[in-house]
Amino acid sequence: MNKPLGNCSFPLWGKAGMGAGLVEQGAGGAGSHPNPPPKEERAGQPLVQAHDLAKTFDVSAPWLNRVIERKPRQLLHAVDGVGFTIERGTTLALVGESGCGKSTVARLLVGLYAPTRGGFTFDGQDAHAAFKGRDARAMRRRIQMIFQDPYASLNPRWRVQDIVGEPLREHGLVTERGALRERVAQLLTSVGLAAADMAKFAHQFSGGQRQRISIARALATEPEFLVCDEPTSALDVSVQAQVLNIMRDLQRARGLTYLFISHNLAVVRHVSDQVGVMYLGRLVELADKQRLFSAPRHPYTRMLLDAIPKMHDTGRARTPVQGEVPNPLDPPTGCAFHPRCPFANARCHSERPQMLAQEGGGLVACHAVEEGRI
Repeated sequence: MNKPLGNCSFPLWGKAGMGAGLVEQGAGGAGSHPNPPPKEERAGQPLVQAHDLAKTFDVSAPWLNRVIERKPRQLLHAVDGVGFTIERGTTLALVGESGCGKSTVARLLVGLYAPTRGGFTFDGQDAHAAFKGRDARAMRRRIQMIFQDPYASLNPRWRVQDIVGEPLREHGLVTERGALRERVAQLLTSVGLAAADMAKFAHQFSGGQRQRISIARALATEPEFLVCDEPTSALDVSVQAQVLNIMRDLQRARGLTYLFISHNLAVVRHVSDQVGVMYLGRLVELADKQRLFSAPRHPYTRMLLDAIPKMHDTGRARTPVQGEVPNPLDPPTGCAFHPRCPFANARCHSERPQMLAQEGGGLVACHAVEEGRI
């Protein structure tokens, strides 16, 4: 599947299959970055800190068309001021409807996009500066990504041995042929596949098995942080459970930190420690999993949770998610959710809410919550 990058697109595999160590991709260039803080100073810091992340795409028509038709430039604010932290060994899940900016956040964190504004600190280092500098490979070894579509993210012309072994070769971790085969076999075994599978091509596997290959490839460089962009959305429910259990076991065994992106709240409840709810490029609520599912504060979060079928509420009519996401090229003024919100007032139409800490924990961006109207 092709994803937009400004006015162009790129496939999820190529000469250097995407995700294969994420080598020299994204915002490259010469330069250096400041030395990271000493280890003792970083011990108490979250592993991942995103602050005011924003990404704007120019989706304007060609210049000549704009001149002839007298149309202005069009800017798409895919992500607008997103901030969060992730502690070591924990999982932050981002949820929201399609088009809310979840995948763009993922690509910002692995350096496939350069931010328009804001930044991302990894283990005390400016990650985006590192991605551009001489230590880019070292940073990319520590941050890897699992893509959404296992049918598009694996090179169909390569055998599994080459797919999983590519990051090992690119990063110079294993160079001898026999040792490379042995390491690939270990990685495949760790995700529930057989060592003999390395001789096969991607098309010889089911969707769940292909996603396991993607996970094995991401684990090849022994990363500390995995960005998982809806890794189970293309799979059957039973296969989803198998892949999620593998990811959870790997997290426990290796102390991995996850950013898990999904629109499936049942999956999010199973895998996450914290949950962030996104709407039209912005976070509207961020809280611990238990608090968010038991006592959601933002009207949008309530709407999403109320739409989930519940076995013990068989006879109760469910409230569907009302309305549609506005056009991101022409977003509403004030709070972006106000056209769909039953609690909206004049302030919601004119003033954008800020993320505010709530009593008992969590952050919410909502005037109605702030004023105690809900």
